[in-house]
Amino acid sequence: MVGAGPTGLTLACDLARRGVAVRIVDRVPEFPHGSRGKGLSQRSLEVFDDLGVVDRLLAFGGTHLPHRKYRGAEVVAEIDPEADRVATPDIPYPTGLMIPQWRVERTLRERLADLGVAVELGAELRAISQDADGVTATVGETRIRARYLVGCDGGRSTVRKAIGLRLHGETPDVQLMAVGDVEVEGLGRDAWHQWLTGDGGIMLCPLPGTDAFQVQASHELGPDGIPLEPTLETFQRTFDRIAGIPGVRLHNLTWRSSYRVNVRMVDRLRVDRVFLAGDAAHVHPIAGGLGMNSGIQDAYNLGWKLGLVLAGKAKPGLLDTYDEERLPTASWLLNITSELLDAVLAAIKESGGGMDAVASQELTQLQLGYRWSRLSRNAASRPNGPQAGDRAPDAPFSGTPKRLFDLFRGPHFTLLGLGERSTAALNDLKTDIVKPYLIGPGGLIDDAGHAAHAYGQDAQILVRPDGYVGLIADAGDTSAVADYLRSL
Repeated sequence: MVGAGPTGLTLACDLARRGVAVRIVDRVPEFPHGSRGKGLSQRSLEVFDDLGVVDRLLAFGGTHLPHRKYRGAEVVAEIDPEADRVATPDIPYPTGLMIPQWRVERTLRERLADLGVAVELGAELRAISQDADGVTATVGETRIRARYLVGCDGGRSTVRKAIGLRLHGETPDVQLMAVGDVEVEGLGRDAWHQWLTGDGGIMLCPLPGTDAFQVQASHELGPDGIPLEPTLETFQRTFDRIAGIPGVRLHNLTWRSSYRVNVRMVDRLRVDRVFLAGDAAHVHPIAGGLGMNSGIQDAYNLGWKLGLVLAGKAKPGLLDTYDEERLPTASWLLNITSELLDAVLAAIKESGGGMDAVASQELTQLQLGYRWSRLSRNAASRPNGPQAGDRAPDAPFSGTPKRLFDLFRGPHFTLLGLGERSTAALNDLKTDIVKPYLIGPGGLIDDAGHAAHAYGQDAQILVRPDGYVGLIADAGDTSAVADYLRSL
């Protein structure tokens, strides 16, 4: 992997737990400390549940942060966009998690270290060459030979340029945004404070587990009308101009950046043995906070496929489905984030409007799936429950602390046999990449109430290693699962 942000680290963790030899390099001399992305979606939390780090992240993050909108010192509106979201049997993580990106990266590096892999810093990719058997990457003065290479190195990706791909799209005429991490005197940490007007705006969001706020602000302009570089002085000037509340002082600016809206993506995610993931493949408006999260989903989709191919348990053609599944998702991502940006720009023209204008079920990423994929097969018609390609829902079991996500956790496929008719099919299964469970009377879990509600009854459900339904088959079909696995 080239690039040790959330995308590269997620992929490295997923491969390392499968016993794949992994190297992950990054050209930076030290690990980033800026907040950058500051939220994990509900689906990303499910990914990190599977990777064994969700409890660590929940301990550092926060939920249900109200959006407090002001006109000067007056509070004109306050709303918690996720106020009505509570855990349900099928959705154990009902809200997103507010957490700075550097904390996510540190947690993933710790998990990767547990798996025996360390990030190599100061390691700049200089060249890539490929042949029929592998990839040679020149990193610094060292030549590294690998079976595959994945570029997770951001919007200015060196990997993307090296393989001749470019980002297609547009840069809309939207004003630059200044972003930074500061400490603030005179404001509570109980809300995301927002001042948005026709003359500019500034927002201050407390970062859980730290003393800092992330500041997002319109740029101050110089005498020539050109945006000034963000500094502590310009952030304070913007606050005083837009909010005008005496006694609120910003200090200790530890990170700063400028952001310009881009809506761009590649037209393919793979060139032979080199893949792209995350911002290296698609960049889009920050509205909705889907950037870090979509990169995590890219990595999670690619990890199990690379793992099976490298282990010799799937044909290399399985890797073609990464492009097939994630490229349409990237296109959707650009469309939805552009719509959300428009919604925010319209909302701030009204009193009380703000970032909560982007709140929608799409941001959870729980509704995304791959029904169109060749890996999604409905071999039996069922009136209810998920279809092949849908996210596999969770479900608790009565009388025990176990839940379906406990069965899914790990690098394997999971076969749920719903009802006694599936007993023969489960017993006939001869493979070490699938863990079968009979759900219902006489099975692992006698009381299948919640599972039956989530999945229906009298069927076989094959859940992919990334938590999506791959196959739905009749309970009595003893060959469907084996045929599906052979096709891989």
